[in-house]
Amino acid sequence: MLHATVHGPDDIRVEQVQRPSAGPDDIVVKVVVCGICGSDLGYARAGGLPMGGDGPLSLGHEFSGVIEEVGARVTALHKGQRVVVNPTTPANMIGSGGPGAFASHILVRNVMAESSVYPIPDTLDFETAALVEPLAVALHGVNRSRAGAGSKVVVFGAGPIGLGVVAMLRLRGVADIIAVDRVDSRLERARALGANATFNPDNCDLWAEIGQRHGASTLYGMPVVDTDEFIEVSGAAPVIPQIIARARFGAHLTVVAVHHAPVAMDLAMALGKEMEVTTAMAYPTEFGEVLEILAAGRIDTTALISHRYAFEDFEQAFATAARADESAKVLVTFG
Repeated sequence: MLHATVHGPDDIRVEQVQRPSAGPDDIVVKVVVCGICGSDLGYARAGGLPMGGDGPLSLGHEFSGVIEEVGARVTALHKGQRVVVNPTTPANMIGSGGPGAFASHILVRNVMAESSVYPIPDTLDFETAALVEPLAVALHGVNRSRAGAGSKVVVFGAGPIGLGVVAMLRLRGVADIIAVDRVDSRLERARALGANATFNPDNCDLWAEIGQRHGASTLYGMPVVDTDEFIEVSGAAPVIPQIIARARFGAHLTVVAVHHAPVAMDLAMALGKEMEVTTAMAYPTEFGEVLEILAAGRIDTTALISHRYAFEDFEQAFATAARADESAKVLVTFG
């Protein structure tokens, strides 16, 4: 079978490998849809995992498919079952040091001992099921924030995770959501998913616009906005210092984006404002909840998906996903 791997910085190859076989505690899933994640793009730029590793890195972890082979000791799952897989379990680490899902088939190990495999409800198609993983990241970010029904929230970054954050905030009853991005097409998607105001900082005085929507005042003689919650999903280095400079007393900042270089923080300013800064990583408890949300049709995911490519066109799909000015979530399909 063919699968996609990273061999070095910007060295991505689709290579022939042997199809996996299930051990007694494993299953083999025939992949139907796999989304391209920002971490896939980051691994490709870096040439592999940030902490290093031996040999090529297999890519792909946001996938759905059909069980094709079941190990002898697996009793809760069966061949032909439609499933989505939590890729982060220790036995697998799919697409992050373990096998990758940009392949026709993938081995999922130790499925009885680790809660990693979720049957897809009949109400859900494969494409939407493949969005469970990125939306679980988004929901965990919202859960780590202090945003509630009456909160005034600004989301920085309207890529796939930021768009998911907007959708999950709206689901939680947050009505006052500002999305900020430098790509107008992504801001259009944010509005479709529930943002009631969007701003491109290249085209406006951003903090004046936020102040006009959320209120503005001064603190220690400095201008601040009355936003309750900032959620940073852009990964842009200037954003966190700007938020700390402009936040009101007692504001909360949740950092979901991966910042690949150290970011300078004015801790004296944050201290003087008694701000709280929280980080959010992956989805310790949210994977199954998101599957239920999607199965119930509580979120319209149409605006999340920008492109679909067959696996035969993987290089083009990957290049498209890397162009933020034209893409949101890019899905790769397998025949």
